[in-house]
Amino acid sequence: MICAENKELEQKAKEIRKLTLTSIAKVGKGHIGGALSLCEVMSVLYFKQMNVRPDDPLWDDRDRFVLSKGHAGPVVYAALVLRGFLDPSELETMNHFGSMLPSHCDRKLTRGIDMSTGSLGQGFAAAAGMALGAKLDKKDCFIYAIIGDGESQEGLIWETAMLAGSRRLDHFIAFTDYNKMQIDGYIGDVNDLEPLDKKWESFGWHVQSIDGHDIGAIDFAIETARKTKGKPSMIILNTAKGKGAYFAENKLESHSMNITEEMYVKALAEIEGREVCL
Repeated sequence: MICAENKELEQKAKEIRKLTLTSIAKVGKGHIGGALSLCEVMSVLYFKQMNVRPDDPLWDDRDRFVLSKGHAGPVVYAALVLRGFLDPSELETMNHFGSMLPSHCDRKLTRGIDMSTGSLGQGFAAAAGMALGAKLDKKDCFIYAIIGDGESQEGLIWETAMLAGSRRLDHFIAFTDYNKMQIDGYIGDVNDLEPLDKKWESFGWHVQSIDGHDIGAIDFAIETARKTKGKPSMIILNTAKGKGAYFAENKLESHSMNITEEMYVKALAEIEGREVCL
């Protein structure tokens, strides 16, 4: 049963990856690296763990999700389309003038987005505020947030970490997309985060470090976090930037890059496991 369920989630992750690649390729340029690294966690969140209602996106008792590294918005839009929040045709408009799907997530424009993000660190702080509010209101919902490793060099991240730890926000579950690259270079060269797990533990968080592309590991880590009492949880996702696209995977330039039609066709064929026809 578990294996069958994981296979379904792996298939959803593949569909999210294809839609993310396609939507960015149609624009011709975008933040593909940090979007493709999150396909597996988005699959587990939106198709198993999160308690949400696509037909009632503002349902008061829903779980909340905040993509603090807001430039990876395309992967969220792909998940929202597959989960039924958005019509597939809307992806065709992403990043175009007047679109409801801007490059960075905007809760006033897009159905299913809980927080506008893009100014790094602020989404994470807002998510902690949601978790604190839910605790004060005695609500049983969970608040999920994803931050980037480059974003983790922001002071606001650690101010928020200190607050969430001191307030024991155990319904606050966060993820670090630890692909070890940022716009200016490798994390270790720009401003090293190591030992990242110990840093979070020192702020009073329960910490797990896992393979960020392993569906079973992600699901188990979230289940463990949900059962952890008295502490917020940080799940460090060890990922590959640009995962699944040959021209972007583990490449610094994939933070934001141009994508030609040939690159797109070849990458899509590889994801689908078929012969490349150019």
